Amino acid sequence: MSALSILALLATVLITTTISGVFGMAGGVIFMGVLAVLLPISAAMVTHGIIQIAANGSRATLHRRQIVWPIIGWYLLGTALAVAVVTLLAYAPSPAMVNFGLAGVCFIVWLPGKLFALDAQNPPHAALCGLSVTGLNIAAGVAGPLLDIFFIKTTLTRHQIVATKAVTQVLSHAAKIAFYGLPLLVGAQASTLPPWWVLALGIALSFVGTALGAKWLNQMTDKGFLAWTKWLITAMGFLYLARALHLIGFP
Repeated sequence: MSALSILALLATVLITTTISGVFGMAGGVIFMGVLAVLLPISAAMVTHGIIQIAANGSRATLHRRQIVWPIIGWYLLGTALAVAVVTLLAYAPSPAMVNFGLAGVCFIVWLPGKLFALDAQNPPHAALCGLSVTGLNIAAGVAGPLLDIFFIKTTLTRHQIVATKAVTQVLSHAAKIAFYGLPLLVGAQASTLPPWWVLALGIALSFVGTALGAKWLNQMTDKGFLAWTKWLITAMGFLYLARALHLIGFP
């Protein structure tokens, strides 16, 4: 990686983990888009997973008393099934596919909530959440807006939502690393990963961003939290759609 690419990556880590510290998901969507420009897709997926595990892990630790653990157990069951399915399909995305996927993920926030009676506090729904969110995470790199659908009808507070979603994201990103990481490390593209010290700096910056985001989260209302999340994700969706169309040669 060039020095400019490294600086861009590290700056993006700080900015996006701060955003995620506030909204619980938006930062990861932005970060994946940037990585898809800077790195080959497999390397981008693994790098994104490593940094996001650190960011979500620190966020979960920071709000650990707010984690709703019964949801996590059922989510893990769905995650295991998702890994088995994508492994059997031997999924291998192109840059255009990833950007279309990212755009689709972003526009999920506009699906009418009344169409779904999904509640992560319901065990079967939590398992379905793990299956669908982890599957999409592996396919597009992120799945935050889909995850959000399962929390709209819960009775959880914004702190419980951020804390519980952070743990589910750790699980999904770990699955993504397992899917892309082993073939990458034993193949010819191993050198496409950022140097270890860049990843280490990225992890450190993710902790800083998480702490900054937590301060902003405490200053928001539950209503403002949901509204800002929706509009931020929508703006990113249009950017990813434009890039995907550009990659396939659409004027």
